[in-house]
Amino acid sequence: MYLNYSIFTSPKNHITKLLMKIKVLPLILLFLIFSSCKDKITKIPPPEIKAVKILHQDTPIYREFVGQMYGLKDIPIQARVEGFLEEILFAEGAPVKKGQLLYTIDPKPFNQEVVNQQSNVAEAKTLLVQAESDLKRIAPLAELDAVSQRELDMAQAKRDASISSVDAAEAKLKMAEINLSYTRIRSPIKGVIGKTEAREGEFVGSSQSTVVLNTVSRIDTVRVQFFITEKEYLTITREILNRFGDDIDEESADEKAYQRGRAYNLDLILSDGSTYEFKGQVDFINRNIDPKTGSMLVQAHFPNPKRLLRPGLYAKVRARMQVIEDALLVPQQCINELQGQYSVFVVKDDNTVEAKQVTVGARIGDLWLITGGLEGNESLVFDGLQKVASGMTVNPTAVEFKSKSDIQ
Repeated sequence: MYLNYSIFTSPKNHITKLLMKIKVLPLILLFLIFSSCKDKITKIPPPEIKAVKILHQDTPIYREFVGQMYGLKDIPIQARVEGFLEEILFAEGAPVKKGQLLYTIDPKPFNQEVVNQQSNVAEAKTLLVQAESDLKRIAPLAELDAVSQRELDMAQAKRDASISSVDAAEAKLKMAEINLSYTRIRSPIKGVIGKTEAREGEFVGSSQSTVVLNTVSRIDTVRVQFFITEKEYLTITREILNRFGDDIDEESADEKAYQRGRAYNLDLILSDGSTYEFKGQVDFINRNIDPKTGSMLVQAHFPNPKRLLRPGLYAKVRARMQVIEDALLVPQQCINELQGQYSVFVVKDDNTVEAKQVTVGARIGDLWLITGGLEGNESLVFDGLQKVASGMTVNPTAVEFKSKSDIQ
């Protein structure tokens, strides 16, 4: 059997072979390009990242409470007698001295009452003199039986009644003089006075009018009142005992607990976010928990020599609740938060990154307390968290994080 080779050597077959070669050539070129790109990708160096070590430090845990300020003494100024306000003798908002005259009330009705009572005293004394004279005249006659015993008894009773009348008249006179003195209202303490609630010519002192005319506050020291819960009370009390010891006996337990509370320093955070320069001390912790609110009143005092603080201001009182020994602290930049879950990227010994979920505690400035999920000797990705993923190889550079948090 003979093959016909002419079919392979025909011009048509040559053209077919040429077309097949042209179709295969792009595939070969794509293969070569892919192989070249693959070699280039594998040669890209791992990304450089910054890594920090976990901090170990005894860490105090603070709690902040919203409190309101009061003067060391806030004394209301009241009109103790009724009348028309005659004069206002001070500048509102200015310092006043103890005993300084603040208001005067029209004294005319009270002067008249004093005069009336002086007249009553004079009349009572006149009757007393007459009664004593009658008694002196009857007493010798009674000894001689010149007058009856009944007349002597009546003279004695009249003299005694006259003495009582004089005492009563003098008491009324004294009361009238006191009421007259109330028409001149003076400052009971040295301090700063506020805005007056009455004006000249206004009727004051009655139940229908404004009773409190003004308030004088002593502000060289201010009181701050705030409330704590039952749980917070127990935590603070245990912290006080830990700091000052618990070597107390039954007889002095209350007194020593009180003194310890006074020695417990507090910080004051003002409304502009600044920390007040002077520390405060606890004045008292109320004797009981309010059953309606489940909270307990605490009062502290803070020195105010520059008169920066004023009654009525709101501020946060920061109290140290406890100290966690050898706490794990990481910069807040190291932590990812997603739907309430917290995680960090740990740089392993082979320079690969592993994502770990962690349990966080309180924020302390620019640090975050870690309560679970880490052993404490790991290095964490510090910068560029969005550039790394679990399992990625990286080129870590160790950096030292300098915290701005004041941990004391």
